[in-house]
Amino acid sequence: MKFGDFTVDCLSRADLVELALKDCERNSPAKLVFDVNGHALSLARTDQSYRSAVQQADIVHADGGFIVTLSHRLGLPAIPERSATTDMIHDFSEAFSGTAHSFYLLGGEERVNKQCTEILLQRYPGLQVAGRRNGFFSREEEEEAVDAINESGAAILWVGLGKPKEQEFCVRWKDRLKVRWIVTCGGCYNYITGDYGRAPAWMQRSNLEWVHRMATEPRKLFWRYAITTPHALWIAMREHSAS
Repeated sequence: MKFGDFTVDCLSRADLVELALKDCERNSPAKLVFDVNGHALSLARTDQSYRSAVQQADIVHADGGFIVTLSHRLGLPAIPERSATTDMIHDFSEAFSGTAHSFYLLGGEERVNKQCTEILLQRYPGLQVAGRRNGFFSREEEEEAVDAINESGAAILWVGLGKPKEQEFCVRWKDRLKVRWIVTCGGCYNYITGDYGRAPAWMQRSNLEWVHRMATEPRKLFWRYAITTPHALWIAMREHSAS
């Protein structure tokens, strides 16, 4: 279905895991897997480069809960559930444990990236992390980073560079990357390490996690959410279709 500049897939978290495992087993070409939430809907309307990048995705899943709610209330194909990347990475870690398909974690601060990797390996015995690299590298160093990812033999690449940088990086290097899935994950690693806290469950259910983030990091996020949330809702209500 369409919401603004995004074609959103009606997939549950379990569906996404199943598709990823199948693609790994059949050694398919790399797929771009992006997320859509309020920030993304708004940013795509104001940043032409980002808009172009997200329109090249192979899969777009609903990271924003309000998109799931609107799919039900507007008579569109119903998205089964919210697939927040902060939850998805745990789904994938559990499902991929004990398989031959490994992860590569790209992005975040060095401390956060290293600690996140350690936590995942401890929490999910049998999970393989073939490599990792923090997100502090220049445009000129991107090719070196891609070579390291390919040499690792990883099947799933998690890219936590933040919007719009992560989507643009993924599109730029998709044809060179030898992984099966390239999944953007924003600040996901920070949630795993505890540097960021999730909203209470009732706020998540009520599509209010953005309020929690804005309240806990006002200097960084207040104006982002104050502007992008109403803009995104306006876009979604005015521009949606079943195909």
